[in-house]
Amino acid sequence: MAEAAAGRFAERGVDFWQRLKEEMNAAAPSLGIDKIGVASAEPFRELKERLVRRRELGRDSGFEEPDLDKRTDPSRVFPDARSIIAVAVAYPAKLSGAPVSVPGARRGIFSRSAWGEDYHRVVGRRLERLAGWLAERVPETRTMAMTDTGALVDRAVAERAGIGWSGKNCSIITLEFGSWVYLGELITNLPLPPDRPIEDACGSCTRCLEACPTGALVGPGELDSRRCISWLTQSKDAVDEQLMEKMGNRLYGCDTCQVVCPYNRGKDARHHEELLPDPEVVKPLLRPLLAMGNREFKEKFGHGAGAWRGRKPIQRNALIALGHFRDRESVPDVVRVLRDDPRPALRTTAAWALGKIGGSEAEAALREAAAGDAEPKVRAAAERALVRLARTKPSPRSGEAGKPAAGEEQE
Repeated sequence: MAEAAAGRFAERGVDFWQRLKEEMNAAAPSLGIDKIGVASAEPFRELKERLVRRRELGRDSGFEEPDLDKRTDPSRVFPDARSIIAVAVAYPAKLSGAPVSVPGARRGIFSRSAWGEDYHRVVGRRLERLAGWLAERVPETRTMAMTDTGALVDRAVAERAGIGWSGKNCSIITLEFGSWVYLGELITNLPLPPDRPIEDACGSCTRCLEACPTGALVGPGELDSRRCISWLTQSKDAVDEQLMEKMGNRLYGCDTCQVVCPYNRGKDARHHEELLPDPEVVKPLLRPLLAMGNREFKEKFGHGAGAWRGRKPIQRNALIALGHFRDRESVPDVVRVLRDDPRPALRTTAAWALGKIGGSEAEAALREAAAGDAEPKVRAAAERALVRLARTKPSPRSGEAGKPAAGEEQE
């Protein structure tokens, strides 16, 4: 079947495929696609070398496809691959009507990639439309759609297809929308003529490297995923205390390396309605999160990309944020987590937060946990928190919460 299709494709001639590509580019806006490009389906050999080195250095996130051949050779996941159509969908960067975070009613923040409807579904629908558009014109069309969770590296495909260049912050940067774009691709059996990559325009700028709160950007285009705050917010275990100090009030993701990028200045794409954020959802109150059950969590956050790991990481991150805010009014809520929550990772984090907030009620709860919690890691965390409390001055009075950690992102 594949050989027969290839024969029919050859009969159509080069001009046919060039015209089809031009028509596809013209149709992209009507399909909800902001940028579109075509890459060859040749193996990404240089990428494979970088991925091997990255794995050897222990910098993988653990969320990727483990088979490096599948990540770098399109034919391993789609045997008839002739070309790859890369797409970009721009998303908002400004939060209109953002609620204010105040003492006693502190708020966390979801990164821009988690605003609006889950981008996997949004981009997926657009790829389905594009596949249907192609099939109407070429019935022999075969495609495989991917966005983020597929085997291929979206950024590598987008770079080869000329969507943008790969910035030092490991994001694809477009001239039109900066790096505020979601990426996806269609691997196809169609022999479409490829586009050319565009020139890297980062130059000598190193703002993203300098701004990274944890030093996760270990070099231009080199990310240590396990230190990246975005990865930390999605992990499910207790976070190293040195790294918690850098997380601020981030509940999901981190935008710092993109916020400081000069190419993102003034960019705010708001033309995709399903990607517009609800301020109360993307900047929610922290204290209610601690007692939120699974059903309520899914009802409020389940439509967005930030819910894919469940409520546990978000609740842990809410504890970290309350610790940074030194929010005295939240102490009873945090104490309940330390005493009653069945999850050791949350109790460990609650102990750290109470050590940051301080006060007699926090100290009493920590002494109780240090002496009687069934989990050794929780007892150890409570003991460390007590040591810190003994070394610090009394915390501010209720209502005079201390400043959150550097790098906190309030919209």
